[in-house]
Amino acid sequence: MTRISAVFVAICMVLISASIGAALYLGAGIPPLPAAIVALTLFVGLALYNTIANRLRDRSDVGDQIADLSRGTADLARQVAEIGRRLNVMESRVDTTVNKARGAVDPLAAEIGELGGLVKQLAESVAAHETELRGRGSVSPETAPTETDPEAPAVIADKAELGEPDAKFYTPASTEFRSLGRDGIVRTISAAVEGNRIDLYLQPIVTLPQRKVRYYEAVSRLRTENGDILAADDFIDYAESGGLLPKIDNILLFRCVQVVRRLLLKNRDVGLFCNVSAATLSDTTYFQQVLEFMEANKALAPSLVFEFRQSALRSFGPIENESLAALADRGFRFSLDHVTDLRIEPRDMFERGFRFMKVPAKLLLNRANAGQSDIHPADLADLLARSSIELIAERIEGESTVVDLLDYDVKFGQGFLFSPPRPVRAEALAGASSSAEPAPQTV
Repeated sequence: MTRISAVFVAICMVLISASIGAALYLGAGIPPLPAAIVALTLFVGLALYNTIANRLRDRSDVGDQIADLSRGTADLARQVAEIGRRLNVMESRVDTTVNKARGAVDPLAAEIGELGGLVKQLAESVAAHETELRGRGSVSPETAPTETDPEAPAVIADKAELGEPDAKFYTPASTEFRSLGRDGIVRTISAAVEGNRIDLYLQPIVTLPQRKVRYYEAVSRLRTENGDILAADDFIDYAESGGLLPKIDNILLFRCVQVVRRLLLKNRDVGLFCNVSAATLSDTTYFQQVLEFMEANKALAPSLVFEFRQSALRSFGPIENESLAALADRGFRFSLDHVTDLRIEPRDMFERGFRFMKVPAKLLLNRANAGQSDIHPADLADLLARSSIELIAERIEGESTVVDLLDYDVKFGQGFLFSPPRPVRAEALAGASSSAEPAPQTV
């Protein structure tokens, strides 16, 4: 637009100068050369005037812009100064608040540190006394401490439904089966199954360090004809070779459902771990009954956790994996136990439905074998937590072990230190079917 105006002004100046020259030549009779000089002089004068006028106008505009810029700069400087003042006030307030908080927290932190030192000294003293007593033959992992001891912590939530630890607990299987061959042992176990002598025991899983009961693990015990009690590890291999595990699992599963229902009537936050063998998952006949039974009781899924051995999980084939997925589809969660090494894939475990992992305390604290695992035991709890899997330390037998596990951020513990497995009283299983095959319609 400015260029068009300049061209228009130049054309006007040329026309005016030419018109004046023509008027002098034609009207006044002045010769052509003087008339042309006068016209050229007039054109130059007009051009100089236009240039000077434009320069003066531009200088005025630039002056106004500089004045506006100066006023804007002054306003900006005032705003910056105000922000700086407010920032100084805020910094002084923050420093004052931090100093006050530090003054209030430092004494508390010192007291907590002293308390932690006292607790550690107490734990070390208790561990030393326990070691000394064991050396004298007065205490064994099976008997110390339990709830029968008046000074032992009350970790069982409902003593009315749990009996006392059996005096004949841990009868060696070699004593019972010494005179029997494998076939005779299998027949003895089968007779115990048919005679309803597979009993249900519960062992608490507690929070650390509070030792509040959060879960129970259901374990099986075989009661012989003469009243001796055999642990599952003593007869489970014989039962598996004789094809009796699915039948035993069905009995225990049916009783676990009854126990969970009674527990939920008193505490909605307590859950139950129930062991299931790989043989049950691969037996289509028995597993179909289990699946129908759990479908009818899937409302208990948040409180009932199925537990599988690490060796069994690694040997799962297509049938076992399909059965596992069927239980997961009904909302049930799983736990991994009998862990022998820490070569695990937490993300894969989570996708398959595992939400808990039990690791023996000795394996966690055995630093000599840390290099044989994919992860250092001290980092295991954090690794599992990132995949929403809870770590449970099992087979805890001493106070010193608890102190070391707290350094590993372990939140749950299980073992004879808190309580041995206790039998479920008969009244707690009132209405239980004597059949080994639970039918959904009976519940």
